[in-house]
Amino acid sequence: MFDRSGIERDERGIAHYTGLADSLVDMLRETVERFGDREALVELGGGRLTYRELWRQASRVAGGLREVGIGRGDRVANLLPAGVDWVLAFLGTQLAGAIAVPVNTRFAQPEVDYVLEDSGAVFTFHPGEPLPDGRPFVVDDLSRDEVAAIFYTSGTTGRPKGAMTTHENFLSNVENVCRVKGIDAGTGWQTRNLVSVPLFHVTGCNTQLLLQLSFGGTTVVMPKFDVRQFLQVIEEERITMFTTVPAIYALALKQPDFGAFDMSAVQHVSYGGAPMAPALVERIKAAFPQARVGNGFGLTETSSISTFLPHEHSVEHADSVGFPAPVVDVALHEPDPDTGVGELLIRAPNVVAGYWNKPEATAETFVDGWLHTGDLARIEENGLVKLADRAKDVINRGGENVYSVEVENALASVPGVVEAAVVGVPDDVMGEKVGAVVVADESFDTDALLAHLKQQLADFKIPQFLRLSDQPLPRNPGGKLLKRDLRGTSGWHGPLWGR
Repeated sequence: MFDRSGIERDERGIAHYTGLADSLVDMLRETVERFGDREALVELGGGRLTYRELWRQASRVAGGLREVGIGRGDRVANLLPAGVDWVLAFLGTQLAGAIAVPVNTRFAQPEVDYVLEDSGAVFTFHPGEPLPDGRPFVVDDLSRDEVAAIFYTSGTTGRPKGAMTTHENFLSNVENVCRVKGIDAGTGWQTRNLVSVPLFHVTGCNTQLLLQLSFGGTTVVMPKFDVRQFLQVIEEERITMFTTVPAIYALALKQPDFGAFDMSAVQHVSYGGAPMAPALVERIKAAFPQARVGNGFGLTETSSISTFLPHEHSVEHADSVGFPAPVVDVALHEPDPDTGVGELLIRAPNVVAGYWNKPEATAETFVDGWLHTGDLARIEENGLVKLADRAKDVINRGGENVYSVEVENALASVPGVVEAAVVGVPDDVMGEKVGAVVVADESFDTDALLAHLKQQLADFKIPQFLRLSDQPLPRNPGGKLLKRDLRGTSGWHGPLWGR
């Protein structure tokens, strides 16, 4: 399916790309040498930097960190909003040989305090404070297996865990993205990538920013999302590629004057974090006629991309997250003999080195080279991966397991449904019944929903309770539904049918 040339397996069976740079620093240096005068970075409403300016300013940040005592392997936290300074702080940390700790700016203060304490950060970039500035400094001998950053999971349960991301993890993900999207690294310098998702998350940082830095393309950063600005920037900046969540596409396409914006430069659009209705995929293809459309799936623990559904399969297999990336192996742990559903396992060089300061969690999650994702899935004979549920989100309805993602995929194909989430509703008799939280447009009809689902699902899987919302569903920065915010016994309409 994807190009698998230039790959070798180590003694543990893990596939690695050959010919990668030794570190992010070496990768960036090579790009600067080739494309020093090209535009590297644009902050909407802020500055613009060429690659030479980016390197010079980042090396001065590294020198400033060095002068305040930051050494190799020290953790440096980044609380800055998305923009030029965020990027300079991240790259300056790399050039100093330290470990970047991007902090979710949506965290409440106790959560921020936890990340700073758990990571042992010895320096923090704060909003409103000038970046450290010193004599240019660069560590030249970083290796692929050294930890370059710690991204804290924005998981759906429990305390955030710090995923130790090595230089090889970063570089492997960049190569994965190039190959699954069919980007020619030789002409990648022509691309302009609009980052409208947070940089503190692996989608924004690893799959968009670092991708561009690897081959000399331009990264355009939106510090704050606004749908009108989103459309205007695509036209004015001649954006060629971007990645966002399904709800944003639906919102953009609902703009009454969408057709007035020039989308002819867009060559790649992708989404992730949720299933997308085939009808919406078709609308996206029509709206961006020059673009290839794809669905990427990954985790903080996989440095972003693990599987990808390419353009050719984007409608027919819209309920799938695609095929494994070239160096990614997938398997199932203890699959059910009847349904084929088991816990999804991933083995790849983009799987992180473990959790910072969490040996027990590391031992439980990373076993014999395999990442236990906590996602339940099926793997089709052709290699397509279909998510069934999070292991903790399976609904037990009177002894019958209902996989919420399966129901969400069915809901995504219902006319009028923009997005949907399925959760268990407590019930004294059945233990749980199926509830659906739906964001819908004016064409939505409850009776039509039930009629549609009865043709696709067993009766015990069809939601008996419904909650309509006029607000986008709550998601973490990676686009995954925060179902803990949707559970509860109040606000449900139903039962819609049966008992």
